[in-house]
Amino acid sequence: MTVAEFFHMGGYAFYVWTSYGLTLIILLANILAPLRQRRKILADLARRERRARSMSQ
Repeated sequence: MTVAEFFHMGGYAFYVWTSYGLTLIILLANILAPLRQRRKILADLARRERRARSMSQ
């Protein structure tokens, strides 16, 4: 098996590599989305805390 045959995947290269690409994108989204959401929630909580402190003074 040559490298070209491996990448050609017996004529199914487009399907196989598209599937790999979509899988990678979905896995990255499943990792990055919660991290972004956590950062947003922490910023919102900090903003609320600052607002509450300024109102109590």
